[in-house]
Amino acid sequence: MTKKISQQIQELQDAQSTKTNVLSYPRTLYPPIEAYKTQRLKVSEIHEIYIEESGNPTGKPVIVLHGGPGGGSEASYRQYFDPAAYRIIQFDQRGCGKSTPFACLEDNNTWALVEDIEKIRVLLGIDNWVVFGGSWGSTLSLAYAETHPSKVKALVLRGIFTLRREELIYFYQSGTSFLFPDYFDEYLKPIPPAERGDIISAYHRRLTGTDEKIKQEAANAWTTWEMATSRLMVDKHKIARGEDPMFALAFARIENHYFVNAGFFREDGQLINDAHILKNIPGVIVHGRYDVVCPIKSAWDLKKVWGENADLVIIPDSGHSCSENGIIHALVEACDQFKHL
Repeated sequence: MTKKISQQIQELQDAQSTKTNVLSYPRTLYPPIEAYKTQRLKVSEIHEIYIEESGNPTGKPVIVLHGGPGGGSEASYRQYFDPAAYRIIQFDQRGCGKSTPFACLEDNNTWALVEDIEKIRVLLGIDNWVVFGGSWGSTLSLAYAETHPSKVKALVLRGIFTLRREELIYFYQSGTSFLFPDYFDEYLKPIPPAERGDIISAYHRRLTGTDEKIKQEAANAWTTWEMATSRLMVDKHKIARGEDPMFALAFARIENHYFVNAGFFREDGQLINDAHILKNIPGVIVHGRYDVVCPIKSAWDLKKVWGENADLVIIPDSGHSCSENGIIHALVEACDQFKHL
C-alpha cells in the first residue's frame, strides 16, 4: 500500500531532524570539557544549590544562567566559551538539577535567585563578570543586571523572555497554538474544557495538587509542549526529554509557579521598562526569527530601551533552541568578542 504523503514527510523530518538550519554557519561549539571544581552553597534555610566551575581558573569569569525556570544547567553550555580564556561558572537554580530540595516551590522566586547569584559571586571572589543566559536565563540575567549593574561586564542573551502577560498568553494560551495545533491538542489533554479559559492556572492546580499521577501527567504534557515547539523543525529527541518524569516534574512545577506569580515582578513589563539601567553595559541579543516560544517582539522592545550598547542579532532560519546552528554561531562569536573585554 502506498504511504500517505503526510507519513512520507514525517519520516523525512525524523531522518533529518539534526539539520536545523537553511544557511551554513562557520562557528561551532568548542570541544566538551569537564568541570574542575564543584561545590554546594546553602542559600536559605530551605535551599542548597549546586555550583561548578570549568575552563581556565584564572580566566575571565562568566556566569551561565539556565532556562526554565527549573531546567537545570547542562555540560554542553560550557562549549559556548573559549576554555582557555574563560572561567565558566554554572549552577542549578533553586529546586532543580542537583540543587535541593527537588522541585521545591517554597522560597523560590526571581529575587531570591538574583541574590543567589550575588552570593556565588562573593563566594568565588569575583569583582564583576560576563552574564550569559537564554530564555528564562535571559529573564534572570536582566533582573540581575538591572539590580546589580556595576557587577556586570557584559551580557550575552538569547531568546529574550521578559515574562510579560502577553508573552505568556501567546505561548501557553493562544498564539503558538495556531502554528502547532497538533502538539497543542496534546498540551490541552490534561485540562477539561471548562478550565481552558486560563490554562496556566488550570495546570497550576494539577502541578501543586496531592494526586501524584495527575501531577506527573500534567508535568509531562506541559514540558513536552515546550520541547516540541522550541526548534525551527520539530525534533523527536527534544520531545523525548519532555517525557523524562524527573526533568519534567521540576521543569513544569517551577516554571508554572513563576508564571502564576507573574515572575514576582512589581509590574508587568518591569524588565523592559528598566532596561535603560543597562545603557552602559555592552551586550549581544541573539534571537531566532521563528522563535514561537519567546517571540522576537520582546528582543526588539528590549533593544529599543537598552540602546546602542546592545547588538540585536536576528538569526533568519532559527527558532528558540540554543542548539540550532545559527544560534550557536552567534553565541560563540559574542562570547569570543567579550573575552578580551
